[in-house]
Amino acid sequence: MTCQSSDSTDVTVSNRQAEDNYSSVESDERCISLAMKDLKNTGWYWGSLTANEAKEILQDAEEGTFLVRDSSQRDYLYTISAMTSAGPTNLRIEYKHGKFKLDSVVLVKPKLKQFDSVVHLVEHYVHMSRTSEKGAASSQTSAAPNGTVQLLLTKPVYTTMPLLQHLCRIAINRTTRRVEDLPLPNRLKDYLTDYIYDV
Repeated sequence: MTCQSSDSTDVTVSNRQAEDNYSSVESDERCISLAMKDLKNTGWYWGSLTANEAKEILQDAEEGTFLVRDSSQRDYLYTISAMTSAGPTNLRIEYKHGKFKLDSVVLVKPKLKQFDSVVHLVEHYVHMSRTSEKGAASSQTSAAPNGTVQLLLTKPVYTTMPLLQHLCRIAINRTTRRVEDLPLPNRLKDYLTDYIYDV
């Protein structure tokens, strides 16, 4: 009678798990690195700004004015600070499995859209806000019937005045997503596609 040890099987399973964990961490690092690159190109990413500092910046701003900063809570990477009709507020951005989404109550979380980058997330909510803002202006409604505060993201607060080149890039991206078809030199097309967002 012979007995086989399961040690080699355990080691193989353990090695596979270690490789999967390493691959997952490497993938997360790549996603976060790309998100950070895009954020730094925006001009409205403020880095390690505190909640109080963000509140001071937004205090006299109009509703819909916003900025993105590093989150002060360890479980989150970024926070959107925005001016609402009730004053400045903060929304945490959650990162999980390579995707970014707004933090919310448990019941709403599954319904929230997920995005590959923070800028794409912000761009989505800016488009929604601008659309709902136009609708609200035409229907003359300003507050939600249940007393909740509507969050609008319409106007970013820049850390410094953005370059004219960057503002032109944003204007072009608002007009077309087919930069490769534009009659422009390749170098200029590369610049335009380096930041594909319209916010």
